[in-house]
Amino acid sequence: MEIELDIEGWPSGQWEALVERVSTSATHAAAELANPRLQTSILFTTDAEVHTLNREWRQRDKPTNVLSFPMLTRDDLLELAPEGPPVMFGDIALAYETCAREAEEKGISLEHHAAHLIIHGLLHLAGYDHVHSDAEAEAMEALETRALAKMGIADPYGDREV
Repeated sequence: MEIELDIEGWPSGQWEALVERVSTSATHAAAELANPRLQTSILFTTDAEVHTLNREWRQRDKPTNVLSFPMLTRDDLLELAPEGPPVMFGDIALAYETCAREAEEKGISLEHHAAHLIIHGLLHLAGYDHVHSDAEAEAMEALETRALAKMGIADPYGDREV
């Protein structure tokens, strides 16, 4: 997967390296993310920008920690051959102030929380969800936990075996 990164309103840091590590670990948890044709954009931005995106695209008038905008259906993703031209997978946006506040509340680093949210967003792009059923939520959380464990990051949902 090729990822285009845009950073505005986040403190300086090793965000590019983090995204690279996240991408690698996410493909170990969900093999469909390893398709080399996939192109994704990730925007590290402010609460104000995510608030605007959330209002315009999701009709929710508030900021949130991460937004994902898939451009492929799950079936299209699973049927996508590894050879061929690039295909836009989707966009992800992370809101700095919300992410930083949540990381502080959880007593974890901003880097670890951002890694979790990027994995969460990538799984949404791949068609995973956590809203419609407890079983879907548990499956998605297990994939997130597995990907984070590959990075040496603790289970954000508690102690579970992966």
